[in-house]
Amino acid sequence: MSRPMEKTEILHPSLQEVHQSVDTTRPGSLWKKIFAFFGPAYLVSVGYMDPGNWATDLAGGSQYGYTLLWVLLMSNLMAVLLQTLSARLGIVRGRDLAQANREMYPSALNFILYLLAEVAIAACDLAEVLGMAIGLQLLFQIPLLTGVLITALDTLLILFLQRWKIRRLELFIISLISIIGISLFIELWMARPHPIEIASGFIPHLPDEAALYIAVGIIGATVMPHNLYLHSALVQTRKIHRDEAGIRRALKLNFLDSFIALNLAFLVNAALLVLAAAVFFHSGHTEVAEIQDAYHLLEPLLGNHLAPILFGIALIASGQSSTITGTMAGQIVMEGYLQLRINPMLRRFITRMLAIIPAVILISIAGEHAVGQLLILSQVILSMQLSFAIIPLIYFVSDRQTMGKFALSTPIKMLAWLVAIVLIYLNVRMVVEQISGYIIQSDSIIGKISAIAGGAGFMILLLITWLYPIRRKSLVQKGYHLHKPQTPTPVMPIHPYHKIALALDFSEKDHAILAHAFAQGNPNTEYLLIHVVESVSARILGKQSFDQESQQDQQQLAAYVRMFEEKNLKAKGVLAYHRRGKEIARIVNEEQADLLIMGGHGHRGMKDLIYGETVNYVRHHVHIPVLIV
Repeated sequence: MSRPMEKTEILHPSLQEVHQSVDTTRPGSLWKKIFAFFGPAYLVSVGYMDPGNWATDLAGGSQYGYTLLWVLLMSNLMAVLLQTLSARLGIVRGRDLAQANREMYPSALNFILYLLAEVAIAACDLAEVLGMAIGLQLLFQIPLLTGVLITALDTLLILFLQRWKIRRLELFIISLISIIGISLFIELWMARPHPIEIASGFIPHLPDEAALYIAVGIIGATVMPHNLYLHSALVQTRKIHRDEAGIRRALKLNFLDSFIALNLAFLVNAALLVLAAAVFFHSGHTEVAEIQDAYHLLEPLLGNHLAPILFGIALIASGQSSTITGTMAGQIVMEGYLQLRINPMLRRFITRMLAIIPAVILISIAGEHAVGQLLILSQVILSMQLSFAIIPLIYFVSDRQTMGKFALSTPIKMLAWLVAIVLIYLNVRMVVEQISGYIIQSDSIIGKISAIAGGAGFMILLLITWLYPIRRKSLVQKGYHLHKPQTPTPVMPIHPYHKIALALDFSEKDHAILAHAFAQGNPNTEYLLIHVVESVSARILGKQSFDQESQQDQQQLAAYVRMFEEKNLKAKGVLAYHRRGKEIARIVNEEQADLLIMGGHGHRGMKDLIYGETVNYVRHHVHIPVLIV
């Protein structure tokens, strides 16, 4: 029986900046070791309580009371199983789902799967945008369209949070989950639902055909495809012993992590449904299907002005927590499928714009009442992509060639395929019903043909995804490398530097820059001393500036040049104006320097936006070695 692949076989692991950053192998108490594993599933769980779930839970509770609680429980059990399989893939093989797909499927199919995953992430982000915008509107009376535009500012929060270590990020997400849970359970205490009636909701039955449709919506909104990509990467943030005992321990503790976190998500969803049942269903307001309606009815029905405020706060926390994990999922998908790594801020901006633009267009044209339709659309899109994540996942964790003794046992494998078939059937049914409804209502022949062609393409792609792994002898056809492997070359001697450029800012950092310059040079080296004046006058007048700062900087630069000449070294001073990075790069290139030495600015995050990033700009615009002091 073959052993599972070692993590060291992946040259560039998933979420490399936090890969194995939490060491679970250190000696310590039993509880400390257990809690070291806890965290990844909480980041995943926020996808199970995002604003897209709120609409289905509120509709189910207001129309059918507690009747559909069993559907929530069943979908939660399915989610626990699938997320556990996702964690197993990451722990045993050291692959996230996108990386594993790239290794198995051909390039063309991989690209299609990548596009579907990106569409699903954008659809999930759409629900988060709308949820946060609704929350802002309800709490602060901000127009919905304005609220949608405000959500673009959360890219600044992502910029700040991405600097954190994974444990701090996990604690931040857990704090948002706590806000959601506490807010909803206070409202439950106000509503005082009957425990016996709640218990009756766990008896499986469906009153009518419409209840089946809502049940399908609840299940479709619960199991999120991007969470399967996310979980398989997050578990790799834990450093574990790679022997059999260490892997089994990691599997058990991650299952416990998933079980607790996802059941907390179930309690949040159940609280929403029970709240809707206790407040709306019992008072005859069975038509409540939108979040705004629920908000406005809470205060008169509960007789407490605090109820709608807590509802709005929980909604905003739900949207914000989901948007953070959605960004991480997008990074995993792009790197895994395309072997492409881009700036996280740019990645976040693209994803957010894909959500904001359609929301702005539809709200501008159709008005605020179109928000409910947009939320439903986002869930349908998620349903369409779910099958393409579940099918490969079960194949991977069942494969004994790559998973070894950690491959799924036959009973668990049968259960996994049963869950997959149920979910795929329900989601395919939802897609078919949506397409059929469009065909019946639409008067456009082109639209009907496009809908039929889209549905047929969806079914063909689903069959290919399902059948392709069956004909393969191995589920690993090619290795995964984010960058092309390089052949080691002999170490070549470095020629002496003839001209060394120094970027000086006339601060205490100059001493270190000068010291490194002397260490890298020789008696024949010429030193190019650069300083950029950034006064208001310099920004406007450039070289014509003659303010006090320009004069003092010219004198300081001349003093540095004299110091070099006193040591019998050749030196030249160049004073530039206005833009640091641009001017330093221009002078270095024009003077044909061999080496550039400059100081780090010592700030990051929000300060980069305020003060700018000189080092990053310069290193991308020069073609010589850059030494950062």
